[in-house]
Amino acid sequence: MTITAPVTSRKIDELVGSSAGAYISELQKGYLKDQSWAVATLAQLRRGAGKLPQEVPELWGVCGIERLYEERDLTEKEAVRAEAALFLAVTLYALHQQSQDSKGMHKDGVDLGEAVRRLMPDDGIDETIRRRFVRLGTATTRQALANRLREIVSLLRRDSIELDYALLARLLYLAQDPDGMRRVRERWGRAFHAYRRRTSPIETGADNAASPKKEAR
Repeated sequence: MTITAPVTSRKIDELVGSSAGAYISELQKGYLKDQSWAVATLAQLRRGAGKLPQEVPELWGVCGIERLYEERDLTEKEAVRAEAALFLAVTLYALHQQSQDSKGMHKDGVDLGEAVRRLMPDDGIDETIRRRFVRLGTATTRQALANRLREIVSLLRRDSIELDYALLARLLYLAQDPDGMRRVRERWGRAFHAYRRRTSPIETGADNAASPKKEAR
């Protein structure tokens, strides 16, 4: 039975984004403080990276999906899309943060298109990475989208490049609407082309600062 949501409720994509962002921020804070519960939770969540929630029932109650229902009820169609989007964002974040002990990989305002462009050299296009980005944009199923996002996130982890996972979750929900993937693809492409590497002395110094490495977890 469908229950009508209160008029005051936020749009579902905003609810998905804020729910994912709040949970990931808690995990990130705990992980960077080396708190055992956060380290253990991220290790569990990594098993779901690149998969959909129904494929990993052992993560029920661990991935934060219950937060979607704290504010409003969802129809079955809305729930399937919202749960998939949040689950993908949270588990991909867990993969991204692995062994990154000195800084959080979730950072507000970093669109996926910008993050992918930062994987490439300042003065050119890395064709291998570009092709992977194009393949991501042409995904037509949730599973294909999940698999291709996992490939991209693995590259971001390799180069310690942050991503806004609240924004990613929101866009992953919207991508499942009719014509939604086209609109999300346009946004990713725009962010990719518009990115300009910052070269201020302050930022350059911060980027070049050496950080002690902890043992990989």
